[in-house]
Amino acid sequence: MSKDKAEAPTGKGGKMKKLLLIAVGAAVLIGAGAGAGIYMGGGLAAEAPRPEDRFPKLVLRSKSGDEAPAAGNSHEAPPPKVGTVSVPNDRFKVDPGKYEITYVPIEQAFTTNLADGSGFLQVGISLSTYYDGRMVANVQRQMTPIRSAMLMVLAEQDPALISTSHGKQALQRQLTAAVNQVLRDKEGFGGVDNVYFTSMVIQ
Repeated sequence: MSKDKAEAPTGKGGKMKKLLLIAVGAAVLIGAGAGAGIYMGGGLAAEAPRPEDRFPKLVLRSKSGDEAPAAGNSHEAPPPKVGTVSVPNDRFKVDPGKYEITYVPIEQAFTTNLADGSGFLQVGISLSTYYDGRMVANVQRQMTPIRSAMLMVLAEQDPALISTSHGKQALQRQLTAAVNQVLRDKEGFGGVDNVYFTSMVIQ
């Protein structure tokens, strides 16, 4: 009888130890799971893409002010520039002294009748941007609607007005606005800084 009484507490203590170990193990697993969840959640939140990450980025001007010449064949197109400065939108005020500019020539000249029907205009155009290769790719991808928008602006011009310097500058602003509007509609981001005339014939 005394032997049974002596063994009873030992069995009960063993069960208590097992229960305690199971409880501690469960708490450790729950804590580890919660910690991993917080860590992973925090990691995902930190890496969540911001809306501006998909936009073209500004290209910082090199410190020397000169770009290294492209290696190999001089007729090859240079590699697209890679920007590092994100902006909240394409209306961000760009400091020209701080960022590289890229010129994007439009290969085919524009020819259209003028508003009064008395003549026509033929003009070569190049675009400029401070944004990286994504901006150039956007322009190339949307070239058809860009050309259409520019032709509509050109066809509305008064030949007497665009014969003057003031008229040409006004036309530059109108064309820049037209191109940026197409890019905003199609790509969600404008980014063309200016339109330059590489040739112009008014007849």
